[in-house]
Amino acid sequence: MKTSSKIYTVLIFIFLFAPIAILLVFSFNEAKSLSVFSGFSLRWYKELLNDEPTLQSVRNTLLLAVSAMVVSTVMGTAASVGILHLRNKAFKAALNTATDIPMTNPDIITGISLMLMFVFAGRLFGLANSLSFWTMLIAHITFCLPYVILQVLPRLRQMDPALPEAAQDLGCTPFKAFFKVTIHEIMPGIITGAIMAFTMSLDDFVISYFTSGAGFQTLPIRIYNMTKKTVTPKMYALATIIFFVILTLLLISNLTDRDPDSPAPERKKHKGGKMK
Repeated sequence: MKTSSKIYTVLIFIFLFAPIAILLVFSFNEAKSLSVFSGFSLRWYKELLNDEPTLQSVRNTLLLAVSAMVVSTVMGTAASVGILHLRNKAFKAALNTATDIPMTNPDIITGISLMLMFVFAGRLFGLANSLSFWTMLIAHITFCLPYVILQVLPRLRQMDPALPEAAQDLGCTPFKAFFKVTIHEIMPGIITGAIMAFTMSLDDFVISYFTSGAGFQTLPIRIYNMTKKTVTPKMYALATIIFFVILTLLLISNLTDRDPDSPAPERKKHKGGKMK
């Protein structure tokens, strides 16, 4: 039974990572062939560095993903605190349902509806170009926000409500207690939500396609436009670089993560009966 389970696990991992392995190998192929490996070469990496439109699309993608991550993380954290302190159960249930809609709604429906809204608003205000970087940013914040709330809200529910109250008893204002105590307690959820928001924004194509303007192109949209002709091996090289960057970040995160079984560091005693 153990042998069969191991074989099954290996087959699953082969199924998951075989496409990535093929991409990694052929990014170093000397020729354009995807069936014959003619020799090891860094040709496509050199050509990638000289491909300014592709590099610009990478910069646009990173700018959009970081902006959406920052805004959605701040808004999602604030929304989670507000939802937690709601006393009306019916209103809280309605907000939780509304939060789930962008995650369960098909991307194509979200993209088309946002495009129609932006075009309507643009014509209403007499704008020449209704779609731009800002419309894409609003769209990305829209679908990233629920993922942040989904990570932060459970952390707030798990936190001992007596902690911020104790901070206020020691002299903190409610605003200061939030940043001194609450933020510290829910920080793992905030970080996880921010990473999910960054990943979702970085990966999105459908919503970006419908809400993008003529002067702003992200990497997924550029790759899609290239498929109308052919995807050059330069894209394999770019995908390989992105894969190893993400792999490195994951390794650093796992290596620096503190062992949950290790004892927690002792808290410093506050002198004078007040939190500094």
